[in-house]
Amino acid sequence: MGPIGILGASGTIGAAVARRLTGEGRKVLLLGRNPEKLELLASELNQPWMVFEPRESASLADALTHLAADHGPVQGLVNCIGSVLLKPAHITSDEEFREIIETNLFTAFATVRAAGKLMRESGGSVVLFASAAAEIGIQNHEAIAAAKAGVIGLARSAASTYAPLNIRVNVVSPGLIRTEMTRRIWDNPPAAAASKEMHALGRFGEADQVASLVQWLLNPENDFITGQVIGLDGGLGHLLPARRPARPAT
Repeated sequence: MGPIGILGASGTIGAAVARRLTGEGRKVLLLGRNPEKLELLASELNQPWMVFEPRESASLADALTHLAADHGPVQGLVNCIGSVLLKPAHITSDEEFREIIETNLFTAFATVRAAGKLMRESGGSVVLFASAAAEIGIQNHEAIAAAKAGVIGLARSAASTYAPLNIRVNVVSPGLIRTEMTRRIWDNPPAAAASKEMHALGRFGEADQVASLVQWLLNPENDFITGQVIGLDGGLGHLLPARRPARPAT
């Protein structure tokens, strides 16, 4: 099997995905913007790495083309790049909104475009990330909800476009996952308690749980799945949380 490109590999989820895939013997191509973190992870996993600028599609295309030339045709791409902005629309600046769109939606589009060029002969699997906030209204999430809803629309259209080439496109839609990016929420007791109450299961997800789902979507054994948005969200996207400590009736 060909290598898997992981965009944003130095982040909490990207690194968890890389560790799971190398653990099953897959070659991974580690891409991101932080050379120190990438080099450290690459040394740990003995995998190739390259710095690129996530908001420049030409930079991604060049990095993937270079790595594919050395390590074989890419058969999977995972876009773990993301950011969060928790503000109502009326105090979100143009610059802040543009950053959210470019970091979350533009990089997803660039990932799909790269897959359409690099996987035309071999087929493969693309995994993008949305958010439960794109599926249910959550206060102060206007910018990120807009970007992630765009990712969902992009993925479904791309899944249809590239199905004849056996390129599958799926989306993982998380709730609050314990990562460095979300630390200001889960490491703050009042914010953590409020967030847990929004999730029907009453707890946060972990990066390795996300990595396990991504690994499953990349597995060729599951190649009859495309165009899907899979919630890994503790019920946040579709369930009203129970009033705790009530339990289901017996």
